[in-house]
Amino acid sequence: MSAVFDNTARNVAAGDRSPLVLGAPGRAIVFDAHGAVPLSRFLEEVRGVADGLPTAAHVLNLCEDRYRFLVAFCAAAMRGQTTLLPASRAEATVAQVRAQYPDSYCIVEMDATKDPGADYHVLPHELPRRTGDIPLIDADALVAIGFTSGSTGQPTATPKRWRAFRAGTCQNLAALTGLLGTGDAGFTTPVLATVPSQHMYGMEMSVLLPLLGPVAVHGSRPFFPADIALAAHDAATPPLLVTSPVHLRALLHSGVAMPPLAGIVCSTAPLPPELAAEAEQRFHCHVRELFGSTETCVIARRRTAVESAWTPLPGVCLTPQPDGTRVSAAHLEHPVVLADVVELQADGRFLLRGRHADLLEIAGKRASLGDLTRVLLGVPGVEDGVIVQLEAEKGGVRRIAAVVVAPGMDEPSLMQLMRGRCDPVFLPRRVRFVARLPRNATGKIPRQSLLDIFSA
Repeated sequence: MSAVFDNTARNVAAGDRSPLVLGAPGRAIVFDAHGAVPLSRFLEEVRGVADGLPTAAHVLNLCEDRYRFLVAFCAAAMRGQTTLLPASRAEATVAQVRAQYPDSYCIVEMDATKDPGADYHVLPHELPRRTGDIPLIDADALVAIGFTSGSTGQPTATPKRWRAFRAGTCQNLAALTGLLGTGDAGFTTPVLATVPSQHMYGMEMSVLLPLLGPVAVHGSRPFFPADIALAAHDAATPPLLVTSPVHLRALLHSGVAMPPLAGIVCSTAPLPPELAAEAEQRFHCHVRELFGSTETCVIARRRTAVESAWTPLPGVCLTPQPDGTRVSAAHLEHPVVLADVVELQADGRFLLRGRHADLLEIAGKRASLGDLTRVLLGVPGVEDGVIVQLEAEKGGVRRIAAVVVAPGMDEPSLMQLMRGRCDPVFLPRRVRFVARLPRNATGKIPRQSLLDIFSA
């Protein structure tokens, strides 16, 4: 890593004001089919947008265009405003967050087909520019508040200070060693991300990396396989694909031709080893899975195709306890307890054994909802699916249920195929066949969405 980007940890340790962005003025920060945007122009537009922002304590950055998200995030930080990162851009979710933070407004891209309404700040097509010095941010500035996805319950808020973001990015650069360039001689690694900037994984990999590392991110968020391939062709050198298991599976099954990739990074949900191995063989690059949470950011990595154990990032300490795992790290203000159960190995690595709340014990036998979901996905004819434990019925019984995408299959045939793959006591007692699962933009499924399917 070049000296330009290697000062990240020192700036954090100093506890003073540090640059909002690192790198030479001419280095690319964003690219697309029209070319690259240099850091100098980006900073001019950040200053210009910052001058026109409303006065408020909080802002919901709903920009889908990644460049405009970057500009808006940095402009808000310049003004001392905290960016709220809702788990979804859905109207109901946005309204819920705004109710929690009444001193807030929303920032969006211009769309002539919509009336954004009151308390929305619309970025113009031509962003204003202003020259000046590189913005400096207090290490203790509260620059963002992330919200969990609600996949295991109600979303919760997690504050993120600039010091933590910078220290976490330094760790992520180490986690991606071998997949990114060094930043020397002005070289930047193109990054293509399918995950939204508002999700903490997307924030780390597609916002903070281009701000603080030798990375230029594609301005779009391609969703469909053909769009991913098209965006990858915009990169001057093989790009790093930042994605989720759902997007990776769709890309593989589509058969779309992809240009060479520098590597693939995957997170947001467990990545099946078979899927990782297939991706490595098809795209001729390593697939690196990252483990983390909104509360901790990324804390471990593994090459899933060839290893089952996770390697903690430098400075991360894991301590198993009855209700999950205690995580301590330099970038965390205080230890965080995750619901994930881990098994520490002698060499410092660890195995994931599922979430504490997902562990099942029936008739003296144990399993986890994650393991049962993997069994379900392995059934021929099942395109997608998930196993869930329903709320308690009379007598305190919590039934195991399945939501399945399997065109042409019925419940008896599904049960027969599952019977040979898992213990009968863990077979789902209720099954719902759907056209598609209610996944959010990162591929996660909010628990309440699954419960609603069975209450309908």
